[in-house]
Amino acid sequence: MNKAKTLKRRLGNPKRFLSVAWDTDDIPNPVSINPNLKWRDINWRRVEKNVFKLQKLIYRASSRGEIRKMRKYQRLLTKSYYARLLAVRRVTQDNQGKKTAGIDGIKNLPPMQRLNLVELLNTRYLKASSTRRVWIPKPGRDEKRPLGIPTMYDRALQALVKLGMEPEWEARFEPNSYGFRPGRSTHDAIEAIYLSINKKPKYVLDADISKCFDRINHDALLRKVGQTPYRQLIKQWLRAGVFDNKQFSNTVEGTPQGGVISPLLANIALHGMEERLMEFAKTIDLKNEKGGQKGWQNKVWSLSLIRYADDFVILHEDIKVVLKAKTVIQEWLNQIGLELKPEKTKIAHTLEEYEGNKPGFDFLGFTVRQWKVKSTKQGFKTLIKPSSKSIKAHYRKLAGIFDTHKTTPTRALIAKLNPVIRGWSNYFSTAVSKEVFSEIDNLLWTRVWRWASRRHPNKSAKWVKKKYFPKISNTRNWVLNDGEYILNRHVDVPIVRHVKVKGNKSPYDGEWTYWSNRIGKYPGVRKEVTTLLKRQKNKCAFCGLTFSPTDLMEIDHIKPRSFGGDNTYKNKQLLHRHCHDSKTALDKKNISKAKVTGFT
Repeated sequence: MNKAKTLKRRLGNPKRFLSVAWDTDDIPNPVSINPNLKWRDINWRRVEKNVFKLQKLIYRASSRGEIRKMRKYQRLLTKSYYARLLAVRRVTQDNQGKKTAGIDGIKNLPPMQRLNLVELLNTRYLKASSTRRVWIPKPGRDEKRPLGIPTMYDRALQALVKLGMEPEWEARFEPNSYGFRPGRSTHDAIEAIYLSINKKPKYVLDADISKCFDRINHDALLRKVGQTPYRQLIKQWLRAGVFDNKQFSNTVEGTPQGGVISPLLANIALHGMEERLMEFAKTIDLKNEKGGQKGWQNKVWSLSLIRYADDFVILHEDIKVVLKAKTVIQEWLNQIGLELKPEKTKIAHTLEEYEGNKPGFDFLGFTVRQWKVKSTKQGFKTLIKPSSKSIKAHYRKLAGIFDTHKTTPTRALIAKLNPVIRGWSNYFSTAVSKEVFSEIDNLLWTRVWRWASRRHPNKSAKWVKKKYFPKISNTRNWVLNDGEYILNRHVDVPIVRHVKVKGNKSPYDGEWTYWSNRIGKYPGVRKEVTTLLKRQKNKCAFCGLTFSPTDLMEIDHIKPRSFGGDNTYKNKQLLHRHCHDSKTALDKKNISKAKVTGFT
């Protein structure tokens, strides 16, 4: 606790600067805040356009190797009032964890405090504060993952730094890195694996880095970051320490999970893995049909590394190359203080058994496996399906909802089940999942019937069927519904193949035609959202800006339901999350005026 008190005295009390009645006398050279400026009156269209122009210049300068020019643009962006506005909006409105407090106890800032925070980012008075340690359970395991929750000021400052750093590194990141990057997803990684093995079966090293976020060497990470304008801030965040149950401890390694900039720092730390493997690929012994050595390009193409965050796979047709590649990667990881996790690292073959292991491997919830089929030209077929582990975890989650909602109304049960069914089905809608969907629906129906029969032990099956399974149409029968709410089925989700993102593409390259066409085609995007995107030509109906891959979208009722609006497509529009907040506030104001006018 002595260290905690010393740190608090050195940093000052963050609550003092973000209180409702902000005392600016405590800040050197206090800033003046325009009392007439309101958060909802800000021209966000102009804000986003100006920030993106600078980000595009940073991306281009980085891709061309113009370091001095890139640093100049980064300093301009950091000092930009528009960039500070956008950073504060992202952590106070768009961020999913906006209601989670750090050690300052501050969360969910109202509009006036947001403007105060914007001005505070320009003072450079506060330093990085310690994070609050929160432990969350890992899915499907008894272990817990440590999260570090920064203060609201640190979140906003990290978001501002990320606005300048992300375009620089997007121009430098390797093409087969898909985790924590804008415009890329797990499905791009799975599609990359399919393209690598579709022509020829291969051996695979399925590896996982042990405690990647917690063990990254700070000095190695800072060397990779280089002489960026943000170097000192990053150093402060890495070494600020954590408070775990009111006990302070120093952070000598690792990046704090839970911070805005942590995923980017983790990607920077792991940057170079694919480049090192390609250097090794040029030295392997790969002969052609005549017995001579193949060219270095063919050797590089024959070896694939696909990485999503700290999970990666290495694919090659020769087991000796895969084993050597494992050693090369382990030596490279040792340089940044990391190592492979032995229990989650294994070698397998996509088509045949290897050392007693079954063919195929699991990656990101999918099972990748090849089957011998004589009727095909190649003699095998590649099938990617949901893994058995994912299927069991999903069914256990559905069963748990039934167990905790034994006496709830039908509508409430359906409202709990539908998002889980829809989300899981959409995630696996790019794979060979139709049979799996059908099997889960059969198990789910048994569970639904048991739930309905238990509620009425003295009623006949015919009575239960009439009450809980009224006929919807000639094609749909025996589906749980209450006349208005209908339980979703897994098989109703269509199977649509995913198109992998191009290796050298980034949202900061300015090619809006390419990226706007991909937004509505990502797995997980509901049909309702896709329809509205097409109708609105991929633009927000409130601000008029084109949706980017990183934007959070929400469906809004043009005429609010509380004011008599219906739930049809004609009364719906797609907005940014922050635009939806502004539209909702405007609707409430108009409704209040209408009520007063009607009363008077």
